[in-house]
Amino acid sequence: MSRQADALFAEDQLADDDPLMAPVTPALDWSWVHGLSQTPPDRHRPAEAALLARIRRTATIKRGTRMTKLLTGRQLSALLHGRLISGFCHRASDLTHLRTADELALLTTDVAPAATAEPVVFAVRWRALDPSDYAIPFSFPVSGLPSYPGLLDMRPHERLGPPVLGTGFAPSSQHVIPEYVTTELADLPMTANTSIAAYTAGGTDVTLYQYLPEQRAWILMFGPQWRHLFAGVPDVALDQEYVAVSPDRTVGTTLVGSYQGEVYEAIADPPHEYRVLARVRAARYPVEALARQVWYATWRGVNCSVVRADGDWLRLRPCRPDDANVSVLGASCVERGVYEVWAPASEVDAQQADHEYVL
Repeated sequence: MSRQADALFAEDQLADDDPLMAPVTPALDWSWVHGLSQTPPDRHRPAEAALLARIRRTATIKRGTRMTKLLTGRQLSALLHGRLISGFCHRASDLTHLRTADELALLTTDVAPAATAEPVVFAVRWRALDPSDYAIPFSFPVSGLPSYPGLLDMRPHERLGPPVLGTGFAPSSQHVIPEYVTTELADLPMTANTSIAAYTAGGTDVTLYQYLPEQRAWILMFGPQWRHLFAGVPDVALDQEYVAVSPDRTVGTTLVGSYQGEVYEAIADPPHEYRVLARVRAARYPVEALARQVWYATWRGVNCSVVRADGDWLRLRPCRPDDANVSVLGASCVERGVYEVWAPASEVDAQQADHEYVL
C-alpha cells in the first residue's frame, strides 16, 4: 500500500470510530458529564455509576482502530530497544482536538519529561488487532468486563504519571477523554506500520520512526531539522536505525499463525491482512488462524504476565496490581499502572496461554 493510500485509509478509520455518546439534557449538560468522568466511582451513587458505565462503553475499539500511546523520551528509547506496547492508551480519534505538546503532556504515562528548549511529547501509533486486546480501566464491577480497582488505591509514591480515576476516563480539567489499558496490562505484538511520532509546541506532527516487522526494525523517517526534538532523550543515536533482537520464544508475547497445519510467527496488518512473517515476499502466506501467545506466571500467589527472561531470572508484571500484591512482590512502577519485578525462574510457575483471534 502506498503512503498516500495508507493516509487515506487512516482518515477513514478515524471517521469509522464510534464516538462517545452521553444523554445530555438541560438538566444533565456536558459539564455535568465531565464532572462525572472526573469523580472516582466510590463517590457516585449507584445510578450515577451505572450511567457512567453506559456512557463510557459507547466508545468502542474495532479491528483496525487507530490507537495512540503518549510517551516521554525514556519510553521512546525503551521502544526502540525492544520494549512492546502495554498499559494505558487511547483511540487516536479521541485526541484529534489535542495537537500541541502542552495539550498532550498530561496524557503521558511516565514522570514529567525534563524541561527542554522546545516542549515535545512523543507517541507510538498503531492499529488495533482486535477489541479483545483492550479493556476499560474501571475500578468498579461492570457486567462482562474486567475491572482494575487496585490502580485507584495506589498511593502517590507508588505510581508514575497522573492518578487513575477508575471511571475509564483520563484526568483532565477540560476534556472528556476515554482511556484504555491493554488486557491484563500485558504486552501486545507490534503490528505492521506502527510508527513513533513527535508533537511539537507549535502543533506540528513529525513521524520519527516506522516499524518494519519483517526486519524487526525501526527505520528513520525524520530529517536533520528535527534532531533538536531528541534533547534529553536517553540512549538514542540520531543516525541509527534500531533492530530488535529476536525474541525468546519461551517467554514473553508473540503473534503466531497457522498455515497448512504448521505454526509460524505471524504479522498483523489490521484490519484485513494477517500473514506468515517472512522476509521473502513469496513466503508471506495468509494465515488460516491467528493467536497471541502470552506467558503467565504465578509468584508468591500473584498472577502475572512474563515480560522477558534474563538467564535464570524472569521479568514479571502483575495482571491486576494493587497495594497488597505490589508489596508482596516488591514490584516497582515502570509507567502509569504498570508494575514489574525480577523473580528467580526456579520459583515461578509459568504457563503459556494462546489468545485466539477470529479472522
